[in-house]
Amino acid sequence: MTTSIGVAGTATTAYSTSSQVRVDEVRRTPTAGLDWLLLGSVLVLSLIGCLLVWSATSAEAELSGGDPRAFVQRQVVNLGIGLGLLVAVVLVDHRWVRILAPVVYVGSIIGLVLVLVMGSVVNGSKSWLMLGGMSIQPSEFAKLAVVVGMALVVAERSEGRWLTRLGLVDVVAMLLIAGLPASLILLQPDLGTMLVLTATVFGVLAAAGTPRRWLVALGGGGVLAATGAVMAGVLEDYQIDRFMAFTNPELDPRGAGYNVEQARIAVGNGGLFGQGLFGGSQTRSGFVPEQHTDFVFTVAGEELGLVGATVIVALLGVLIWRALLIAVRTDDVFGRVAAAGIACWFAFQAFQNIGMCLGIMPVTGVPLPFVSYGGSSMFASMLAIGLLLNIASRTATAPAARMRPRRFALSRP
Repeated sequence: MTTSIGVAGTATTAYSTSSQVRVDEVRRTPTAGLDWLLLGSVLVLSLIGCLLVWSATSAEAELSGGDPRAFVQRQVVNLGIGLGLLVAVVLVDHRWVRILAPVVYVGSIIGLVLVLVMGSVVNGSKSWLMLGGMSIQPSEFAKLAVVVGMALVVAERSEGRWLTRLGLVDVVAMLLIAGLPASLILLQPDLGTMLVLTATVFGVLAAAGTPRRWLVALGGGGVLAATGAVMAGVLEDYQIDRFMAFTNPELDPRGAGYNVEQARIAVGNGGLFGQGLFGGSQTRSGFVPEQHTDFVFTVAGEELGLVGATVIVALLGVLIWRALLIAVRTDDVFGRVAAAGIACWFAFQAFQNIGMCLGIMPVTGVPLPFVSYGGSSMFASMLAIGLLLNIASRTATAPAARMRPRRFALSRP
């Protein structure tokens, strides 16, 4: 009997071990639990972006150096590098994601400091580092760094207990995490990134369980701080002129209001189905400044019409919806807060970019995620999507890993 029990026990152990191996294999499968709808929307947006960048620059000989494919070729390279970063984050074990979060944060701070010391001024803002012929904008990576940094604070503070609301210490710690890069960005000054970062921080605090009265107080404090910054002369004159032109575009139609006026004309030219890709009159004539970056949505409006522009908005909506769904589904505090923060980041930045093309938001110079030309924005955005996919994959495979060993144990008396 003893021998029989011993053999049975051995067999049971072997069965459980092999079962656990199968569970581990499911966990390590790169495609297990991936949110294909999220990934698909990002890929389609990126491909549409390449076409729009191509159209916006192909007729600009002075901008492209005579090569009509110069910018689209660079954007394809940016997309390839971005997808490589996405895959790397998806494949990283979730424990390393939390371990590397402080490294990402410190790296972004170093980049922002270097910009102030040795950065290049582009369009009135000292936001770029030139490294080996390649321009890098550290403030783009700071958005992701702030999200993961604040999420890590909440996760570490709630270790072993589920926080439904944050305490004063938690909120202060999160604001300090966000405050340092925000201050460095304000010194550049990069008003567009500052607005996106502010909205993202507010969203992270709300998702983490900050009491509503505190959120109202922080909102009021933000308005007072912005007013103080304007009165203290922190903003450049051209940035103030842009806000004035937003309230009244006819105030300076050939200066600060020119971009908005030309953007409206381009979008209005598109009608329902557009003038056809590479056929936009405003786009081919080069009337819209920075059309391949900040105003790329005007290319869609003019050449693809209301239908094409709606497709882009719908794809961005799918992206934000899936990010919020990932935040709701995960039982990991770090993943929940990070996913919600990324959703707020993309939502406000897309609204800001499209809004300034339509004249309902002031011109602040933020790119449209995955659509505008630019390496830094593409890389940071793809890293964020990789993190979302990592969280989704872990959430999808975790229940199976918890339940299967239990089911095997119950089946053996």
